[in-house]
Order: sequence, then structure tokens, then C-alpha cells
Amino acid sequence: MTLLIDLLAATLRNATPLVYGTVGETYAERGGVLNLGIEGTMYAGAFVGFAAALATGSPLLGLVAAVGVGLLSGAVMALLTVTFGANQHVSGIGLTIGLIGASEFANRLIFRGGELQRIEPMPLINPLPDVGPVSAVFSQYGLTWVAFLLVVPLAWWVLQRSSFGLEIRAVGENPEAADAAGVSVPRTRYLALMIGGALMAVGGAFFTLALLGSFTLDIIAGRGWVCIALVIFGRWRIGRGVVGALLFSLIYSLQFRLQILPGFGDLPFELLLALPYLVVIGALALSGRNVAYPGAYLKPYRRS
Repeated sequence: MTLLIDLLAATLRNATPLVYGTVGETYAERGGVLNLGIEGTMYAGAFVGFAAALATGSPLLGLVAAVGVGLLSGAVMALLTVTFGANQHVSGIGLTIGLIGASEFANRLIFRGGELQRIEPMPLINPLPDVGPVSAVFSQYGLTWVAFLLVVPLAWWVLQRSSFGLEIRAVGENPEAADAAGVSVPRTRYLALMIGGALMAVGGAFFTLALLGSFTLDIIAGRGWVCIALVIFGRWRIGRGVVGALLFSLIYSLQFRLQILPGFGDLPFELLLALPYLVVIGALALSGRNVAYPGAYLKPYRRS
């Protein structure tokens, strides 16, 4: 029972950055833009959020700084793909390389390779009374509560029920028809990419401001690419994407605990580390067949 409770609590914590990243990428892709800059945006959010929190002594101000760099990253991606009509794959990968390189350069410049800097991370919050071991599942960071209780339902409502969400989906499916109906395609895609970028950066900042309280190189470790796979797995729907994030996090949390259980210690360490990624690949292969992509996916729009 203790192992199960610990596993469930760890699953929610490990799913938090994936939820932010997956929801942010869903915004971008429902607008017709594949944002491969997500890995770099999460990385920059982690570094800028940590650096700002260390300088000010406030994780909240660090979070604000991370949101700012996410908005800027989304705007740059929009400038390249929407305004200039550049190839989305090249733009996204270039943005990721640029943001990771700039973050690592600034990290070496500011901290000069000294001892690992740390901040006081955000505290765990448990809104329920202590009623036994089960209450440990609800002892989570504030960003985790915000992700599952606010960001996910709000994103679902915006994309499925609001007029702005209808504009995003219209632009992602048929920008010509949306333009003819009076919807500004560039404005809508700019907003979708900037909102998505802000959420991605918050997902990256979760590692430094809450989970670890420090910044290390390669802190994101490919989770941005996992978020892209989760969006496809979820078929561009918020609920399915979050379920995929929870599934990945469950296997990711489980593989650490399997290493200490009898009978699993002899398995190769590398195999257990690869297990959650193999599960995502398998789930993507099974659910990704005959997927109906957004109609204007990867297609730049030029008003004729």
C-alpha cells in the first residue's frame, strides 16, 4: 500500500510538466503550426525561471520570468512561420537549438562553473486533512494543482466552447474559410503560439522552481519531444493528451521503484530507463494510425 501511494503521488508530480507542455503544444497545433521549439522553450523556461528566482529570492517572480520567456519564444516561432512563412520543422528545431544554447551559455556566464546553486523550492500543498497514508497522494506542488484543476479544464473550454477556440480550430482546419469569415489568421496563430509557449515554459520552470530547486544541464531530458508525441496520441484533444501524460508518468515513476523490488534488480538498468519511452512509442503506434490531422497542419497561409 505504501508503494502504491508513493507511486500515485509521484505520477502526478512527474506528469505536471508534461501536462503543461502537452496543453501548450495542443494550442499551437490546433492552429495549424507544429512547434518543434517546445524542447528549447521548456529548457529556457527552466533556466530563466531559476535565474530570476535566485536573483530575487522569489520563486513566484521566477515563474513570471519563465512565462515571459515562453511568450517571447512563441512570438519568435510565429514570426518565423506565420509572418515569414519559413518551414515549420526547420524553424522549430532551430529555435530549440538556439534556446538551449543561449541558456547553457548564460548559465556558464552567470555561474561560471562554480558549485551548484540552489533556491528554496515551492512548498508542497495538501488541501485535505491528514486522514492517513492516502492523504500523501494529495500532497502536491501548487503548480500541479493549477495544472489539473485550472489549466486543463480551462484549455478544454477555450478550445471546445469559446469563440476564440473556434477561431483557433478554424484557422488550423481551413485558414482560407476562416479569413473569408473575418478571422485574422496571423493574429490567431500568433496568440495560439504565444499562449502555448507560455505554458511550455511553465512546464520547464516546474523542474527548477518546485521539483528540484536547482538548474542542471539537460534538465528537460527530451520531455518536449514526448509532449509532441502525446499530442498526436491524444488526437489533438486535451483530455486524451492528459491521459497520455499520466500513462507516461506512471511508467516513468514505476521504473524507478522496480529497481528496488526483488526479481527486478537483475534487469538491465538501461532497459528500465527506456521503458516509459517504449510504452509511449507503442501507444503512439497503436493509436496513431488513420489519425485525422488538422486540415492546415504544417501549411503556411498567404492571403491571396
